[in-house]
Amino acid sequence: MKKKEQNKPFKWVLYFAIPFVLVLCYKYISKTSKSDYVTVDSADLTNANSTKEVPKTIDYIFDVKPILSDRCYLCHGPDNGTREANLRLDTKEGAYAAIGENLDRFAVVPGDTLLSQMAHRINSTNPLKMMPPEDSNLSLNTYEKAVLTKWIAQGAIWKDHWAFVPPEKSKIPEVKNNNLVVNEIDNFIIQKLEEQGLSLSEKATKEKLIRRVYFDLTGLPPSLEDIDAFLADNSNTAYEKIVDRLLNSTQYGEHMTASWLDVSRYSDTHGYQDDLERVMWPWRDWVISAFNRNIPYDEFIKWQLAGDLLPDATLEQILATGFNRNHKITQEGGVIDEEYRVEYVLDRTNTVSKSLLGLTMECAQCHDHKYDPISQKEYFSFYSFFNKVKEKGRMDYGEIPEPNIKITEKEIDEVLSFINKPDSIPEIDLMVMRDDAPNRKTYVLKRGAYDAHGEEVEPATPKAVLPFDGFKKNRLGLANWFFDEKNTLTARVAVNRLWQQIFGVGIVASSSDFGNQGALPSHPELLDWLAITFREDGWDMKKMMRRMVMSSTYQQTSKATPELLEIDPYNKWLARYSRQKLTAEMIRDNALAVSGLLVEKVGGPSVKPYQPKGLWAETTSGQGLTEYIMDTGENLYRRSLYTFWKRTVPPPAMLTFDAATRDFCTIERQKTSTPLQALVMLNDPQLIEASTVLATQLLKDKNLTDKKRIQIIFRKITSRAPEEFEVDNLLSFLSDSEANYDDTKRIQLTEKQEDISEEKLYALSTLTSLIFNLDEAIVKG
Repeated sequence: MKKKEQNKPFKWVLYFAIPFVLVLCYKYISKTSKSDYVTVDSADLTNANSTKEVPKTIDYIFDVKPILSDRCYLCHGPDNGTREANLRLDTKEGAYAAIGENLDRFAVVPGDTLLSQMAHRINSTNPLKMMPPEDSNLSLNTYEKAVLTKWIAQGAIWKDHWAFVPPEKSKIPEVKNNNLVVNEIDNFIIQKLEEQGLSLSEKATKEKLIRRVYFDLTGLPPSLEDIDAFLADNSNTAYEKIVDRLLNSTQYGEHMTASWLDVSRYSDTHGYQDDLERVMWPWRDWVISAFNRNIPYDEFIKWQLAGDLLPDATLEQILATGFNRNHKITQEGGVIDEEYRVEYVLDRTNTVSKSLLGLTMECAQCHDHKYDPISQKEYFSFYSFFNKVKEKGRMDYGEIPEPNIKITEKEIDEVLSFINKPDSIPEIDLMVMRDDAPNRKTYVLKRGAYDAHGEEVEPATPKAVLPFDGFKKNRLGLANWFFDEKNTLTARVAVNRLWQQIFGVGIVASSSDFGNQGALPSHPELLDWLAITFREDGWDMKKMMRRMVMSSTYQQTSKATPELLEIDPYNKWLARYSRQKLTAEMIRDNALAVSGLLVEKVGGPSVKPYQPKGLWAETTSGQGLTEYIMDTGENLYRRSLYTFWKRTVPPPAMLTFDAATRDFCTIERQKTSTPLQALVMLNDPQLIEASTVLATQLLKDKNLTDKKRIQIIFRKITSRAPEEFEVDNLLSFLSDSEANYDDTKRIQLTEKQEDISEEKLYALSTLTSLIFNLDEAIVKG
């Protein structure tokens, strides 16, 4: 009995010790064993995903980096603050470096998947080891695992991010379908198409082509006379003559300005709660003039960034710096002045980096960028270029924010003839840039907070793009840095934005993000060729636009076969022209132009066309612009470019058609199709009036038959002649509309037309509105 009692404690020890030892053994085995590593043999690497084949040769930039950036950079990227295990995968040195407590392991061993921890971890089935970890909410699919593993097996060849490598002008590629080539653009496009087993589509009809190029170069439709002349011109230079005429028209500058206003966040009001009126339209007049005079792109940008710092700066060059004063400014009481002043400098920093570098530098405002090689220190070094302006955070009511310039009739007559100042305005005060606070220091702002000063910094730029060596440490030095031959981004970003304007999508689809999280270029060699050619041609914007619209690639039909839609649904390879909806401005301007209502007056103050009553009153603080007072006369029918822009309540019809709000810099507008757009097309007073005016004009001509009237209306709105069956359907609709007329459908005319029956006017106006609502009426062609 006594012996059994003596053994009792020993049994209890065994009871707890044995499971504990077993757990330790299991942990040791699981730590050292590679049984949880699912090997990927060569067969698996080739057929890792039934829907996507792993490339034979893995390219780091196009195959590997997108995976690492999306799945790994959050914990193993540029940001020191969130980096795990001291492993950095966004640099070659970091990826190849020794890791672990004893520095005896490696994430990537070129050519050896067994010694590469990355290969083990991404293929592991052990939840404690697999990467990305389960709690990250990130995962790799079979294809992605195979790509990374095969990349290591093939030697883990590293390349720097393509956008931070200087562009190279490659040789013009030779193609089989040489007869389709008009210029060098076609060589690059056709080469890619031939690699995919595709070819360019047939040329668009002349009616479609003239409509397309008119909207792309002027934002307006061709007249019937323009269309008929083009159809009758059978010369080889017929299209070229149209392109040259449009590039030299004043409407070209107006159209180009429309997209630049999005970039520069132009508005006629200050924004924020009170949203008081400001005067910046003379700067808009300058932009129109600059595009029409074809000022080289480098000068166009330098003047806007630092025109005031140029030697013997002219008043025009100083006026151009209004670009960086287009940001919002508050008038609200109780705000902290320094907080808002800092906001304005941040806005200038983000606008310039986004528009000219195509980088999301704002992501480095509070910490190091998590995906791109931009530190918080570099962000605030860039910020310091714009931090020397003597400005207030809060402006007083009725105040013109400083610095500003005064423009009178004298200045306009002598040097600023492009400004269209009405006689009713004696003088203009315009906000500009001036470094009148030269001694203000700049600091890294901890967590981006305006009052949390950290390390003091000097003006500098992201080293990954180009170190700021040998340049003056001011905005003029920055402007020269942008156009240094070694700058890897400026020319690429510029030509990509022009390509987006013409083809709908940039060669880099994410036109505001050329960084690690941005899209890869669909045609990298073409992008670089265009960028270098742009620079070699003296930054000639009209020449670049001409090159694009003259290409066979541009002149293709937008029709797509079922096979082509299956192979390339998003038209990445450009085997057809991408069908594009008209912009918000084009939709309204098209209606005004075809109805004869459009007033083609260039420049001047913004105007107030039709807008629903009470919208401004709904959002007002009780100060400033509380009521929308609609203009009368010709100001109702100016181009949409000149529509008064109130930041808190932008023109509602234009917003419905995806216009930018202009609170911040916008490089690419959203592209949507919504029921609200159909409601606008059916009910907007401007479109209803255009329908009535066009119908009235045709009814006045008693020599026209209903069939002829329908053909004219259809051609004016869509730029093509209707098919016979379309005319028959529209004649039937016209007859039904006339038969269903009653007094509730009476149309109010500004001028009484004694010789036009109300039934006829209602029916033809309704038919015109119907044609305006055709899908074909709101696309380029």
